[in-house]
Amino acid sequence: MRFIPKLTLNQKLGVFALALGALAVFANVAPGHTVKVNAKELLTSVGRAEDHVTPAELAAWIVEGRSDYRLIDIRDEKSFAEYHIPTAENVPLATVLDGALGRTDKIVLYGDGGIHAAQAWMVLRGRGFAQVYTLLEGLDAWKDEVLFPVPEEQARFERAVQVAKFFGGQPRAAAAPGSEPMALPTQALAPAVAPPTLPAGAGGGPKKKREGC
Repeated sequence: MRFIPKLTLNQKLGVFALALGALAVFANVAPGHTVKVNAKELLTSVGRAEDHVTPAELAAWIVEGRSDYRLIDIRDEKSFAEYHIPTAENVPLATVLDGALGRTDKIVLYGDGGIHAAQAWMVLRGRGFAQVYTLLEGLDAWKDEVLFPVPEEQARFERAVQVAKFFGGQPRAAAAPGSEPMALPTQALAPAVAPPTLPAGAGGGPKKKREGC
C-alpha cells in the first residue's frame, strides 16, 4: 500500500480551502481585489512542504542576523504591541495587499496559529508573490518550541507519570540494589484517574489544533 505522508496544519488548510474553492476566503481577506489561483501549483507547493518555515529555522535566522527576508506579523496592532517575534513588521491581515509588501520580497507570515497566515499565503501566491511562506503553526508554536521549550526527557517522563497514574501506579526514584519491589495496584485503582494527556508543548504525541491568526 502506498504511504501517505501526514499533513501539517498549514497543508491541511491549504488542501481544504482549495478543495472548497478558496475564492470565498480570498474575498474576506482582500475585498475588492482580484486573485487568480493556480490550484495545482499551490497544492504541489503545500505537498512538498515548501509553504512554511519552522520556528527553529526562523530562530536560527534571527540569531544569525539574516536580512534576506521580511517577517510579517498579520495580527492587529494591539496584539503586535503586546508581543511580537523580534525583527517582525506589523502588516494586519486586511492590509496585506495594500502595497507594504513587494512581489520580489522573501516573506514569512505569522499570526497566533496557522489559519489566517495560511489564508494570507494563498492570497499573496494568487497575486504573484513567489517567495512567501508561513511560520509553521504560528506564534503558538514559537512560544512552545522557542520561548518555553520542554526538554524531551522531561516531556517523556511527564507523560509516563500520567500513564502510570491511569493504571494505578506512581513515579519512583531509581531503585537501589536489593530493594523491595513496589506493590502492584489493585484492579479497582486503575480507572481512578482520567485518561492521560500529553503536557502542553511536549513532544512525542499529537499537538492540539491551533486556531486564530
